[in-house]
Amino acid sequence: MTAAALIDFARRLPKAELHLHLEGSLEPEMMMALARRNKISLAFKSVEEARAAYRFTKLQDFLDLYYEGTQVLRTEEDFFDLTIAYLNRARADNVRHVEFFFDPQGHAERGLPFGVSISGILTALKMSRAQFGMTGKLILCFLRHLDEDAAFATLKEAEPWLDRIDAVGLASSELGHPPEKFARVFAAAKERGLKLCAHAGEEGPPDYVRGSLDHLKIDRLDHGNRSLEDADLVARLKDLQMTLTVCPLSNLKLCVVKDMREHPLKRMLDLGLKATVNSDDPAYFGGYMMANFEAVIEALDLSAENIRTLTKNSFAGSFLSDGEKRAHLAAIDKVPFQT
Repeated sequence: MTAAALIDFARRLPKAELHLHLEGSLEPEMMMALARRNKISLAFKSVEEARAAYRFTKLQDFLDLYYEGTQVLRTEEDFFDLTIAYLNRARADNVRHVEFFFDPQGHAERGLPFGVSISGILTALKMSRAQFGMTGKLILCFLRHLDEDAAFATLKEAEPWLDRIDAVGLASSELGHPPEKFARVFAAAKERGLKLCAHAGEEGPPDYVRGSLDHLKIDRLDHGNRSLEDADLVARLKDLQMTLTVCPLSNLKLCVVKDMREHPLKRMLDLGLKATVNSDDPAYFGGYMMANFEAVIEALDLSAENIRTLTKNSFAGSFLSDGEKRAHLAAIDKVPFQT
């Protein structure tokens, strides 16, 4: 099996993306265009300068740039344009369903009402579903470098929209912000019928994954790489059939792995973990869904069955209904591998 044949197979398979930060799909070209439209002065004077700034090597440098970029998002139209651009790009990679994070706390800090961002996002999702049958769900993301009171305030502000929000997540700087810091607000979200997921085990230790299971009661684990350092934790994740939303190019860009050939994705599959492939913040990390598949296919000894499993895991681990999952899984089974 050649890498080219495997990449072609991956491209033809239907996929779900479960770990995507909408604001992290803000390409330099759109950032500069929105800055001009909204008359915002950025540190960058050109697209080339902005793209050069995307060369970073650690999470905090990325986050500083990420929050710099989000300030250009000011209107419902801006959020619509950002969302539809991502959806069109994902559709080109044969992504049929997306469940993405959005960061209202990052916008509230500069006075943007909750309804501005979510209205633009929902309009784009509705249009994409009507035109292309592409489905999507929203994950309200709490920023872990802020306190739990701020998360509670955001959850309260979201109440008029909760029938259109499917889950809450936990992101931003992991180290120094253990999951138990947000146990009460996660419990409150669960009481409101929301699914729960959290970033853990990217920078943070295996104990942060364990804390996400024990204190947050998560339904899905974002990243989870460092779980592999703890055999008992691996066994627990396998027993729970916990989906891990793995982001290969993100891991490489942030030096979670130094070389893609060292990436744990294949080992996760061999250990029976429900790993998936996702793009995280594709504008900043160098690639959307297929770029991530291409990277792991070229670097790891993945089989065609591994690739089929990764795409199946993405739908099985989604927050779609059982009937919707079955339809997507059946469609995956119908795609032949061609040498």
